[in-house]
Amino acid sequence: MLIVGELINASRKPIAAAIEAQDVEAIKKVARDQYEAGADYIDVNAGIFVGKEAEYMEWLIRNVQEEVDAPCCIDSPDPKVIERGLAVHKGTAMINSISLEKDRYDALLPIVAGTDLKVVALCMSDEGMPETAEDRVKIAEKLIDGLVRNNVKLENIYVDPLVQPVSTKSTFGVEFLNAVEEIMERFQGVHTICGLSNISYGLPVRKLLNQNFAVMAVAKGLDSLIINPLDKQMMANLIAAEALAGRDEYCVNYLKAYRQKKFEF
Repeated sequence: MLIVGELINASRKPIAAAIEAQDVEAIKKVARDQYEAGADYIDVNAGIFVGKEAEYMEWLIRNVQEEVDAPCCIDSPDPKVIERGLAVHKGTAMINSISLEKDRYDALLPIVAGTDLKVVALCMSDEGMPETAEDRVKIAEKLIDGLVRNNVKLENIYVDPLVQPVSTKSTFGVEFLNAVEEIMERFQGVHTICGLSNISYGLPVRKLLNQNFAVMAVAKGLDSLIINPLDKQMMANLIAAEALAGRDEYCVNYLKAYRQKKFEF
């Protein structure tokens, strides 16, 4: 399971305050905490700062990578911001995200074409947000085809089938899960990823729903997540889910986590 730590996002008030104050130590601590908790990539987002997003993105990437030996997930729809971020990034970054929305697609495709960048392919189009698994798979197919035709390796594509809240429509969870399963079966070699917390929007005890949904998604084949890695229960559930789904040979990762006392029961 590939984990993208989601906490360095300017939509979170403490992060926005740290960015405005140029509080290097605060940002480095959040990066270090996530990395030590098991994050493979550190998401960096400065999207609320209109006019300064690119400058702050550079600052975030430099400070994160000074602190931890991990690549960043550069989180912005603005190609200029992404290019500025890539200019200072060390190693292979992940780009979050390209979609089938024409303006976004046309702007971001030249940046990722022919590179070894990891690319989140979000199942959105100019027709809006997909509601069914079928709609998601159709968009995924077009995105995968377009990226591969532009020399993006299949294994570098991370399809995000788009999580929507079950509080607005009870079938949204099932449709997402079915989309994950079909994408992983039809497009051998690609990955699936999501930021799953939207599933519980508007409902109480959100962690309970998020954790259970994550386990269900792993059972369907999901192999990457954008989450808070400091949620120990979530991380433990993912390790257990992968073992039960047959994705942990001889339960090596499960036993290693147990010895490291990552399970709190």
